Amino acid sequence: MHYRDSGQDGAIAQGPRVCALGGGHGLYATLRALRHLTSSLTAIVTVADDGGSSGRIRSQLGVLPPGDLRMALAALCGNDTWGRLWGEVLQHRFSCAGELDGHALGNLLLAALWEIEEDPVYGLEAAGKLLGCQGRVLPMSSQPLNISARIKRDGQVREVSGQKNVAVSYGEVLEIALNPANFTVPEQTLLAIKESDFLFMGPGSWYTSVIPHLLSTQLREAISSSCAQKVVVLNLVPEPGETAGMSAARYLQVLSQYADGIHFDHVLCGDEGLRGEKELATLASRLGAKLHVGRLHAPHQPALHDSHLLAAQIKDIFNELETQTCH
Repeated sequence: MHYRDSGQDGAIAQGPRVCALGGGHGLYATLRALRHLTSSLTAIVTVADDGGSSGRIRSQLGVLPPGDLRMALAALCGNDTWGRLWGEVLQHRFSCAGELDGHALGNLLLAALWEIEEDPVYGLEAAGKLLGCQGRVLPMSSQPLNISARIKRDGQVREVSGQKNVAVSYGEVLEIALNPANFTVPEQTLLAIKESDFLFMGPGSWYTSVIPHLLSTQLREAISSSCAQKVVVLNLVPEPGETAGMSAARYLQVLSQYADGIHFDHVLCGDEGLRGEKELATLASRLGAKLHVGRLHAPHQPALHDSHLLAAQIKDIFNELETQTCH
């Protein structure tokens, strides 16, 4: 694997072709790490958000919920003064007494592009070009999706609908589903997966940002048939709500439940408070993967991945392996 390290502005001249699948803050963390190592970077983002600014925009305009897509664009903005400014502008959220309250400017920008051009992929490409993004952002679906779950708590099973509600629901998630189930995956998204050297999944809200990519037959088959090295980045700590109390091993058990025979190659796990490393290595092995354990958390923030530490772990994988070739 050949690539050049970033210069003073963080720009990469070349690198492996990488796709990162997820959404929200987890995908943001992965992208911030990967952008240190490659300029050939594609974010594939969940589009089921129905809360806050994104929920209001999708409800009123019928477009994709822009929030997670906006965050991915912000993660790929340049590391120079200009890029950092536009990253902040995208993330800027209005606070006022009127209708703009709570809206992120980047959400409104994407909504305007989609109303003018109608094609969500073209709108994202235009936004990326405008912002000088290092990489591209693609949606996992051409239409907004709805998440539902069956959740067991105190011996009772109930149906929960909507990403916002599922994310904050306590209990054991028995099943997760998307509606419509037969949604269309953009051709550009499938092609990016096919042509990648590495595919990354996680970290992030496991049931509402990571697992949804495995609920589409099109996406699951594209991931399974890809010759890319497949890397799982585990969450550092359980999140309140949908993954409360989940161990690192449980994250892998859930992944294998939905992965439907997909072979993974690497699992990255933080060492802060890790318990049951032997069990975790066994579960990773059953997925076909090698377990990598090391410090990944930001100083004094055990729940947050440090982009430089994560990039260093990923760089070791890039250096260790040659891109696989299909026969």
